[in-house]
Amino acid sequence: LHSAHWRAKPVAFVSYGGRSGGLRAVEHLRAVFAELHTVTVRDTVSFHDPWTARDDTGALQAGEGAELAAKTLLDQLVWWAEALRAARATRPYVA
Repeated sequence: LHSAHWRAKPVAFVSYGGRSGGLRAVEHLRAVFAELHTVTVRDTVSFHDPWTARDDTGALQAGEGAELAAKTLLDQLVWWAEALRAARATRPYVA
């Protein structure tokens, strides 16, 4: 099965788009990843209107909010990765 390697693994989301388009897509993806038996991290990183948030060189200017959200997301992702790795080593996940 192609989906077997996703089981009992953490998944985090980064979105972009209009005010809520990317966030709506993430909420739909949560259901998809639940079917793969993953654990999705609740917090996300969302870039609203990224096409207008660029400097003169074209680099994305995400701002402090996005940086804080990314740190929170990565901290949670690492926590879940470590917890699930330990759990899988103790008792294999059965789907």
